[in-house]
Amino acid sequence: MPAMGTDDPETKQTLEAVHRFNEAFNRHDVDGVMEAMTDDCVFENTCPPPDGERFEGAVAVRAFWKRFFTSSPNSRFAAEEIFAAGNRCVVLWRYDWVGEDGVPGHIRGVDLFRVSNGKVSEKRAYVKG
Repeated sequence: MPAMGTDDPETKQTLEAVHRFNEAFNRHDVDGVMEAMTDDCVFENTCPPPDGERFEGAVAVRAFWKRFFTSSPNSRFAAEEIFAAGNRCVVLWRYDWVGEDGVPGHIRGVDLFRVSNGKVSEKRAYVKG
C-alpha cells in the first residue's frame, strides 16, 4: 500500500500515528487502539445511516471499540491507500468479515483522520453504498 506525503515532518508524524492505529485495529487490540488516540478523541461510525453515531472522549470511544471487536472476531481491515498532508490523513480501505452463519462479507470505505501531538484525535468513517 503506497503512502504519499512523507517529506514534511508533521505529515510523517501523522502517517506514523495512523499506521499505529491501523495495526492495533487489525489486532483487535482495544488498548493499542486507545494508546494511539488522544484522551479527547472523537470517532464517527458509519452506522446508523445517514450520519452515523458520534462518540466523544476516550471512555466512549473505548466502549465502542470493545463492543465492535467482540462482535466481529473474524474481521480483517486492509488499507488500500493512505495519503496525508499536515495533521490530516485519508485511508481508503476494505473491511472483511465472516458472519455467524459462516458467510463472508465485505465493505469498502474511507476514513478521515486528524492527528494531534502524534496521536489520532479524530476518526470519521464513511462507507460505499
